[in-house]
Amino acid sequence: MALAKIRCFLLDMDGTFYLGNQVLPGAIGFMNYLQRTGRDYLFLTNNSSASADYYAEKLTKMGWPTEAGDILTSGEATALYLKKNKPNARIFLMGTPALEAEFKNYGFILTSESPDYVVLGFDKTLNYEKLAIACDLVRRGVEFIATHPDKNCPTESGFIPDCGAMIEFIWASTGKRPHIIGKPNRDIIEAVFSKKNYFPSQMAIIGDRLYTDIVTGRNAGIASILVLSGETKLGDICTAEVVPNYIFADLGALAKQLSTEESQLP
Repeated sequence: MALAKIRCFLLDMDGTFYLGNQVLPGAIGFMNYLQRTGRDYLFLTNNSSASADYYAEKLTKMGWPTEAGDILTSGEATALYLKKNKPNARIFLMGTPALEAEFKNYGFILTSESPDYVVLGFDKTLNYEKLAIACDLVRRGVEFIATHPDKNCPTESGFIPDCGAMIEFIWASTGKRPHIIGKPNRDIIEAVFSKKNYFPSQMAIIGDRLYTDIVTGRNAGIASILVLSGETKLGDICTAEVVPNYIFADLGALAKQLSTEESQLP
């Protein structure tokens, strides 16, 4: 699959476009290249701790003007999935205030009393009380949903526990695992294709994680591009069950390769 033929890139953010509040080398140059060559993109993040509006503002401040419609989070994808299956559902939500606001905007009732679902996001406000309530509800048979499976979230100072680590806590206590919406699973992929009207052969996903971003490529039938600017190191690929179609140091290196390939097209 020739990179130069890709018309739409699905871009991870944490560890791919930025770390913490620092834009990664080559990221803005890559976006300028996409714009200059008439290519499309969608920022696709498993981080459900903030809203699309927050990410749009963050990316804009980093030097790339962005609107909320340019971003799909696993939190929004989860809300869309639940709205399709049970509008106005009662939900015990473990999430940040931003995720709570997003779920309320979709019409859900957030409660611990007789909920239809237990939903776990990347909850930076997580405490023992929330975990105890969630485990009790899951043991009773309430359907368990999680926004995404990432075990760690990269920051400027290192990794912090993410939603996947929280899933393991609940599994250890209850013996039950959730239905997961975010990358690499099909539900978030369906949300992507509802926003972007391209053939799979015209799309590629870029990310720094093998077990989410790269597996998403396989599940969606699209090209996958690993950047080594975040969680995954080159040595990790030797033991990976799913390997990327392409590997680059960062987005800047990818832009250079795209430019080279495009110059060689007839």
